[in-house]
Amino acid sequence: MADPTKTPEILRVADLSPSRGLALNLVADAAMRAQVAEVLDLPSVRKLSFRGTLAGIGKRDWELRGELGATAEQSCVITLEPITTRIDVPLRRQFLEHMPTPSTDEEMEMPEDESSEPLAEFIDMPRILTEALALALPDYPRKDGATLTQTVFTTPGSTPMSDDDAKPFAGLAALKQNLDKDDG
Repeated sequence: MADPTKTPEILRVADLSPSRGLALNLVADAAMRAQVAEVLDLPSVRKLSFRGTLAGIGKRDWELRGELGATAEQSCVITLEPITTRIDVPLRRQFLEHMPTPSTDEEMEMPEDESSEPLAEFIDMPRILTEALALALPDYPRKDGATLTQTVFTTPGSTPMSDDDAKPFAGLAALKQNLDKDDG
């Protein structure tokens, strides 16, 4: 017998009733968490869940609303040590049978509502959760107290190049000053 507290990961739109909607409770198993970690290039995803609803909008469109919860391990951008990040964010997506068509003008503005996507035959919850988690994770995770220090590398016997040496316009400004002195 199927577990009534577990939502299927892939929802077939033809099997859904727009008038009833669907309560969703998806808790990712170890295989799904490993797949998400691999796709997002994370050391691990310890927890991943979604609780919410999928409700019909009109006759053919759908709206997914709920809360994404995740505990993911990332690497500190400075020390490369593991950092545990907890994510709890609202998630909203609309699946529209007829997406608004962009104008044919040369300039195209970004739509205000970026949560809409074309309605397909299936609603792929692992894909949606993976995308939402990717957007919610910190881009540059940093361990508390981690600081970036300057490290200089060079071959033995050579003078290391400093940050000031790497600024070409500073050298040009000095050259211009010398040329101005010679002309004056």
